[in-house]
Amino acid sequence: MELLRNLTLILLATTIVGHYSTRIGIPAVIGQLLVGVIIGPAMLGWISLTHTLESYAELGVIILMFIAGLESDLKLLRRYLKPSVLVAIMGVLIPVIGTYLVGMIYHLGTTESLFISVIFAATSVSISVEVLKEMNALNSREGTTILGAAVVDDVLAVIILSVLVSTTGTAVGDSAAASGSLLLTTIEQIVYFAAIYFVVRWVAPYMAKIGDRLLIPMGQTLMAIILCFGMAYVAELVGLSDVVGAFFAGIAISQTSAKSTVDRHIEPIGYALFIPVFFVSIGLNMDFNGLGKQMGFIVVLTIVAVLTKLIGAGAGAKMAGFSLDSSTAVGAGMVSRGEMALIIAQIGFTAKLMSPVRYSAIVAAIIVATLVAPFLLRVTMNRAHRGEADRSKVRPSE
Repeated sequence: MELLRNLTLILLATTIVGHYSTRIGIPAVIGQLLVGVIIGPAMLGWISLTHTLESYAELGVIILMFIAGLESDLKLLRRYLKPSVLVAIMGVLIPVIGTYLVGMIYHLGTTESLFISVIFAATSVSISVEVLKEMNALNSREGTTILGAAVVDDVLAVIILSVLVSTTGTAVGDSAAASGSLLLTTIEQIVYFAAIYFVVRWVAPYMAKIGDRLLIPMGQTLMAIILCFGMAYVAELVGLSDVVGAFFAGIAISQTSAKSTVDRHIEPIGYALFIPVFFVSIGLNMDFNGLGKQMGFIVVLTIVAVLTKLIGAGAGAKMAGFSLDSSTAVGAGMVSRGEMALIIAQIGFTAKLMSPVRYSAIVAAIIVATLVAPFLLRVTMNRAHRGEADRSKVRPSE
C-alpha cells in the first residue's frame, strides 16, 4: 500500500510539474528534481527514499541511459573520441584539485579531502541526456562529446577510487572496484570494453533475430531489455557503473534492425514510471536538518563543484578545437553529479572515510550542483547553437 501511495503521488506530481515546467521554458527534469525536494524529507516529508523506490530509481537511470545509447550515432561517437577523452581527463583533474583544496582550507584530513575530491570528480550525465533530448541535441557535436566523455569519466573515477581505497587500506564493500586489487580491476574493465565490440558485432544482431522469431508480444524489445540488464549487471561486477553497461547495450541494439521497434516500445516503459522516480529520488536525498552550521561549506563546495567541471571539461573541449561557446556547453553538460557522486559518497560514508556531519553537507552540495546543471546546459547549448548559426550565415559571403 505504501509503495502504491508513493508511486501515485510521485507520478501525479511529476506529471503536473513537468507540464508547467515545459510550458514556461524550464527543463522538465528540473521540475521533477524539485518535486523530490518538496515532497521529501527536506520540506513536506510525505515520502522518504525507501529501498523499493531506490530500486525503481536504479531501473529508471538504467533505462534512461539505454535509450541514450539507442538514440546515439555510433559514427559520431567514434569521430569525437579524442575530444571526449580530453574533456574527461580535464573534467576529472580540475575538480580533484579544486575540491581537495577546499578540504584543506576547511582543515579536513588528507584522506577525507582526497575522498571528497573523488566524489566531485564523478559525472552523471543522465540529467544532461534528458535536457539534450528535449533540445534535440543528443547527436550534436556537443551532445556526442558529452556522452563519450561521461563513459571515460566514469572509468577514471573508478580508477582513482580504487587507488585511494588500496592506499588507505579501507574495505568499502564487495564490489570489484573496492575489494579487488587495482590491477585486477583494471584488467577486468579492459576485458569488458573489449567484449563490447563482440556484443555490438555479433551478440546484439543475433539476439534481435531471436526476438523477431519469438511467438510472444514484443519479442525484440524483451531481448533488448535482457541485453541491457545483463550488460549493466556485468559492468557492476567489474567495478563500473551499471549505466555504462546500459549505454553500450543501447548502442549495440542501435546497430540492429530492431532499433526502431525497441525505441518505440522502451520509451513508454521508462518515461511512464521508472525515469520520473529516478529524478524524484535525487531530490528525496536532500535533508536540511543540521545543515545550518555547514552552510558556508556547502556554498563554497557547490560553487567549486560547478566551476571546476565547467572550466575543466570546457578546457578539454577547447583543447580539442571546439569554439568557446561549444566548449562552455560541453563543460555545462558535465557539471551534473547525480547518482554517481551520491553512490561514491555513500561508499565513503560506510567506510568511515568522512564524518557524518560532512557527509550531509556533501550530499546537499551534490544535489544543488545537480539542480543547477540543467539550467546551465540549456543556456550554454542555446548560445552555442546561435553562434553556429551565425557562423554558417557568414561563411557563404566569405
